[in-house]
Amino acid sequence: MPKLSKTLIATAAFAVIATSAFSEATWDFKAGMAYVYGGPGRMSAMAMAPAEKNHEAMMKNAKKVPDNTVFFTNNGSLYSTSGRLDPTGNFYVN
Repeated sequence: MPKLSKTLIATAAFAVIATSAFSEATWDFKAGMAYVYGGPGRMSAMAMAPAEKNHEAMMKNAKKVPDNTVFFTNNGSLYSTSGRLDPTGNFYVN
């Protein structure tokens, strides 16, 4: 097998492994960052302006996310529900 073919196969295998590992990784939310759902398949993150007025404006209508909240998409819309997922992905109501 030519060296280029072996390299392409190895790169593809690494991409598959990295993609599955990424999907199982925990989210790493950082202070001072905002995470925005912009519609189907569109997420973004950006640093928030550090001004106190900015923080107060965001907190005015903010709601704390309860523990054991599951986020998922269906037909291109983002949803959340209360419950938990077992390691195999089965959903259980608390």
